[in-house]
Amino acid sequence: MSSRAVRPRRGTVAANVTGVIVFVLFVFPVYWMVATAFKPAGDIRTFNITLYPHTVTLENFRTAFHAAGFWTFLRNSLVVSSSVTVLAVLVALLAATAVARFRFRGRKAYLLVILIVQMVPLEALVIPMYLTLRDADLLNIVPVLIATYMATVLPFTVWTLRGFVQALPVELEEAAMIDGASRWGAFWRITFPLMGPGLVATSVFAFMQAWNEFILALTLMEQGNQTLPVWLGTFKTAQGTDWGGLMAGSTLVAIPVVVFAVVLQGRIATGAAAGAVKG
Repeated sequence: MSSRAVRPRRGTVAANVTGVIVFVLFVFPVYWMVATAFKPAGDIRTFNITLYPHTVTLENFRTAFHAAGFWTFLRNSLVVSSSVTVLAVLVALLAATAVARFRFRGRKAYLLVILIVQMVPLEALVIPMYLTLRDADLLNIVPVLIATYMATVLPFTVWTLRGFVQALPVELEEAAMIDGASRWGAFWRITFPLMGPGLVATSVFAFMQAWNEFILALTLMEQGNQTLPVWLGTFKTAQGTDWGGLMAGSTLVAIPVVVFAVVLQGRIATGAAAGAVKG
């Protein structure tokens, strides 16, 4: 066998091994979280660690469901994440269409600012946000929390949707306008339906970003009126950490996002590929 024939095979094996290692690194923490959630308290605290629960129990999930304020935290998470997703995608669609389809003064500076804002760590913005909202007496208000989430989610959604709009040929809209459609009608009837996969993919990522956000909800909302990621901290008390309840709560928090992503998996993949054509 020639060396040319061996090289691709070795490369394929190396790629497969690397893929398996990366898969295990990503999946194992999730598996460990779910497995621990079904273990009895005695099995969790023992030094004889087992990879899977020998005795399955739902007690940890009962503890999580009956934890103080669970339903309030769940309601806030659903309201905030859903509102942020809808508003961010709607606003980002208009902004992305403007920068992708029109040439105006300051367009490049606008895109550069979006990119820079996206790179600023959220931790650097928390204290200024807190002081500003505290002075304006706007702390512990859900719509204000939604507005702060919008400030962090919008740069990503605008940048992502811009790629999807650019990937669609402008000639389609021009042909519709030649046939008598207005600019808005051409966009709504031609471009918008073709953006379905991109809108779905962007919506999923925006929802995930809002659903998992922790530090703004912790800082800007009062105790007991926050979101589910903050609620997980209630399992750490002065008597120690309730690992079973914490893992069961973490599993419950992860379920909506996982289900959302799995249901829309096909459109996410299509949208991501379409958005990668032009950036």
